[in-house]
Amino acid sequence: MNGDFLSLLSSNPFSGLTVGENCPQLLEATTVFAFHFSEGVVMAGDHRATAGNVVFSDRTEKIIELDNQSLIAIAGSPAVAFEMARTLQTTFEFYRRSQLQVLSLPAKVRALSRLLRDNLPGTLQGVGAVAPLFAGREPDGDSPPGIYYYDPLGAQFEAAGYAASGSGSGSIRSVLHYLTQWGNPRPEKRDRGEAINLANRLLLTAAQFDTATGGVDPSRQVFATIRLLTADGIHTVTEKEQAAAWKKGGAND
Repeated sequence: MNGDFLSLLSSNPFSGLTVGENCPQLLEATTVFAFHFSEGVVMAGDHRATAGNVVFSDRTEKIIELDNQSLIAIAGSPAVAFEMARTLQTTFEFYRRSQLQVLSLPAKVRALSRLLRDNLPGTLQGVGAVAPLFAGREPDGDSPPGIYYYDPLGAQFEAAGYAASGSGSGSIRSVLHYLTQWGNPRPEKRDRGEAINLANRLLLTAAQFDTATGGVDPSRQVFATIRLLTADGIHTVTEKEQAAAWKKGGAND
């Protein structure tokens, strides 16, 4: 996520910037991801927020519904990311009410990019970097939903099949790449239950190699935050639904 970016910035002798010096350990939300499945898009995240090497919270909600056709997943500074989400919610609703129509998907994607660019001073100082994911679909509902990822400076990219952000994203991207190339079934062919189980498995895998990823433990009935974006809108997958899916096949198939 933003760790490599800030390290590169602080090591640049020509930047003239001191990144994060004299700052307390900053709170960070860690691992989020999204991938296509048979009905649309799964967006999921763990529950852990860290401050340096301290676990600040294991009950953080990182997947936020912006309207009935778009989601954002936060990685980085929660304070900045949550404020961005609230701003987008207000912007989308104001446009809908004032223009009597829903903002287009490209306009929503650019709106988040603009907020990230406006946050450039905080990003450069190392006190408020955010590298979010965005999932959305056009208001007409006919076209499939898209997944978009951003760098902390606001550059936007559309993902072909999946995207991940945060400290555990490397492990998740590796697994999703393998499954996309050689999985049976591939992620985009999995049904709802299979996609829900895959999301929890991905976070359990990431947690094995990244101490900042956590807050998911099916053995204790603690599951990920998962939201689905489909032709019917957005569905929040409850822990009860996740437990049922896990019991049916998550631990074995």
